[in-house]
Amino acid sequence: MEGGAPPGSMEGGAPPGSMEGGAPPGSGRCREHGQELSWFCYQELRLICPQCRSQTSCQKHKTSPAEERAARIRNKIVDQCEKLQLQTSGIEKYMTDTLPAKSTRVEVSTASAARELVIQRLIFIRNVCDNEEQRLLEEVHTEEERVQQGILTQRSHWKEATEKLSGIRTYLVDMLTKLDDLSLINPQELYKTEAADGILEPQESEKLTFNPGCVQSPLLNRLWSSTVLCSSTELTLDERTLSPLLAVSDGNVLSFFHKKAKNYADEPERFNHWPNCLATASFQSGVHAWKVNVEKSGAYKLGVAYSSVARKGDGKDARLGYNEASWVFSRYDKDFSFSHDAHHQPVELIRSPTHIGVLVDCDGGELIFFDPDSCFILFSHRTKFSAPVYPAFAVADQSIILVK
Repeated sequence: MEGGAPPGSMEGGAPPGSMEGGAPPGSGRCREHGQELSWFCYQELRLICPQCRSQTSCQKHKTSPAEERAARIRNKIVDQCEKLQLQTSGIEKYMTDTLPAKSTRVEVSTASAARELVIQRLIFIRNVCDNEEQRLLEEVHTEEERVQQGILTQRSHWKEATEKLSGIRTYLVDMLTKLDDLSLINPQELYKTEAADGILEPQESEKLTFNPGCVQSPLLNRLWSSTVLCSSTELTLDERTLSPLLAVSDGNVLSFFHKKAKNYADEPERFNHWPNCLATASFQSGVHAWKVNVEKSGAYKLGVAYSSVARKGDGKDARLGYNEASWVFSRYDKDFSFSHDAHHQPVELIRSPTHIGVLVDCDGGELIFFDPDSCFILFSHRTKFSAPVYPAFAVADQSIILVK
């Protein structure tokens, strides 16, 4: 409060909600002069009479009428009550809207999807991974329990916080309604609400979010990828999208030429600068995989792209891996990387793979690049695809072959 908190007052005394110690000392008159205590001295933090103010040591001190001092204190208490009410409302809204919604998402959506993902993948390799299935399901269960426990802890914490705020507010309201001016400005009272100041606003926390990465397993991913590639999708290259620098032969060989291979018609779907090509089929759900022989090429890109990827010009919006509409695994000479939206993540490989399998799990939101010859995952990336994806290719050296 204004002028600082008087020492030795409310702190450590009566708890919030109690009016103990609130009775005014004496009769409200100056013991020295017998006059009414109608002024407040800020230097000595006490009530004084008019004669004290004009004739004693207080005559040079800052003073104000007791009514004015009391009015200021009342205004501050009213402001504090309003602040506490807003703070309480915010916490109650958080408890009513946010926490139940999170609980629903964990129980109905995220945890269930992760559990289903584990079960579906293990169907392919049940005889090999019974122990792995059990371990991963326990991980999901543990993660789900962790999030639920976090929600319960948050609920308990914020319930206690609202009760504390309510107690402080009740105490302050009692002060407003039950104390007269003299009692209100009695220096033995301390109008502090540090307990309320220490209660922070609710914040979003990762502790309340289910981590789908808990079901990641190198063993599961390798066996699952290898099994899916055994029944890979047969692709057809869409020659309407074919760059003038590329040519298709035998239906599945994609070759690069430093000069234009052909004078293709400038169709809207065609890439007219970068050596790109898309497949005819798109995927919006389910699991799909295809295998590419990359043995002859020292510069290529394999991945997926939305149909919205630009086709014209030399800008990033038409360059695979340099925009939000494409995800590709790339090789340039001896360097390998994964690229999306112009973010490039180097991939360290001991040797150059002869074949690369591309696996996209549209429902699970995962893109995997796999070496089927060594059963090694080259790179995996998690994302939620918001539109159908097309297999995408780029060649800047010799040729690659889609394995049928």
